[in-house]
Amino acid sequence: MDARLRALNRFGLGARPGERSRVGDPRDWLKAQLTGDPPQLATTPATATEIADALLALRRAAAGGTDQDRAEARRRLMRIAVEEQRTALTERIRSGRPFVERLVAFWSNHLCVSGQSKLPVVVLAGSYERDVIRRHVLGRFEDMVLASARHPAMLFYLDNYLSIGPGSPAAQRGPQRQGARRGLNENYARELLELHTLGVDGGYTQDDVIELARALTGWTIAGLRGPAAAAVARGRRRARQQMQERSDGSIGFVFQEVLHEPGERTLLGRRYPQSGAAQAEAMIRDLCHNPATARFVARKLVTHFVSDEPPAAAVDRIADVFRRTEGDLRAVSEALVDLPEAWSEESRKFRTPQDWLVAVLRALEIPEANNRLAPSLRQLRQPLWSPPSPKGYGDTTQEWADPDSLLNRAELARSLARRVGRQRIEPRRLADVVDVPASDPLHTLLADTSIPADERIALLLASPAFQWR
Repeated sequence: MDARLRALNRFGLGARPGERSRVGDPRDWLKAQLTGDPPQLATTPATATEIADALLALRRAAAGGTDQDRAEARRRLMRIAVEEQRTALTERIRSGRPFVERLVAFWSNHLCVSGQSKLPVVVLAGSYERDVIRRHVLGRFEDMVLASARHPAMLFYLDNYLSIGPGSPAAQRGPQRQGARRGLNENYARELLELHTLGVDGGYTQDDVIELARALTGWTIAGLRGPAAAAVARGRRRARQQMQERSDGSIGFVFQEVLHEPGERTLLGRRYPQSGAAQAEAMIRDLCHNPATARFVARKLVTHFVSDEPPAAAVDRIADVFRRTEGDLRAVSEALVDLPEAWSEESRKFRTPQDWLVAVLRALEIPEANNRLAPSLRQLRQPLWSPPSPKGYGDTTQEWADPDSLLNRAELARSLARRVGRQRIEPRRLADVVDVPASDPLHTLLADTSIPADERIALLLASPAFQWR
């Protein structure tokens, strides 16, 4: 095993030709990427105002616009979404800190949102990754989770913006039919416990889900006058006067006391006094510091960076660092680099479609993503920010190594190789990005000039060696 290629492919996003010769000590190379601030995107595809305007146009068109208005609102939204995806994928291709970019992708999938079924999330997903994941990727886990809980993308995706406490002032004053139709929503509370912090075996009960959901009532979205807010604000003038907006009038998180379920709450045996928005915040912080969370997160990280069957000793070490540092993600990331199991000959990880396509573009030294990349990821069944459920995309060989998926990769490899073949890329250079011995037949194949260059490139990209990181 070449440790430099393990660093470039397993921890990074794919080696470029000649890059391994520039990597000194692979562990030092990876740890150096964790210093300094989290990397920001070179450009911001859409401003907060542009995103807000697109969402408001969609809302107005849905409420009373023509078919043409609705179609134009969708096109406007999709233009922003496509540019967000192109920019994020270009950062993965170009990045000089690919380990950090892999961490961004990992945490974005762990605390995922999906535009698969909700149009507002389509246009908000890019800002969610920028403002929630990228900003906190080298910070504290609890800060990332709290930022996720407050972002409009998550509030829309798991419906917390709709949640109204049955005993809240709004429910008591508003029409009964509205209160019955739009009451407590448990979606986000359940996923926060099961998928974001403790894990399905983390020791919580249905009563804990309900208590957390009650505490999270009032965590909603300003700037759009969402359905929950609109429903209760129709009730009484006093209720309307109590609805809060952000000081700058923008779309974003706001705590609406009028929607909040009053009273003391109990979560995992701990009592939390009535304290408005601070009640749920305290609950989330405690969940992030729970030992079950440390173990659940550690297992996911070791699965991603070591093997589909994570070694128990490695999980224990990462969980211990997570607990001791109180969720310091920079320290946890350094500990991943130090795992002996991550550098073992026996440990293997199959590239997911996103991993594979980004590694292809890096290997071919293509400088940026174009608008054809998003359809390619749909063809490979892993479009950006669109997992089929709140669980996120799978991370194991079993989920991505089926015959249809491999055939799709081979077809796409052939298409990309034809495009770059015109640039006179020397196929033999690509042997530098895969970890195969000098005696491997792949070297002979890449050097065989009787085979057209584009076919040799396609065979490398579709080869078994290139499917693993």
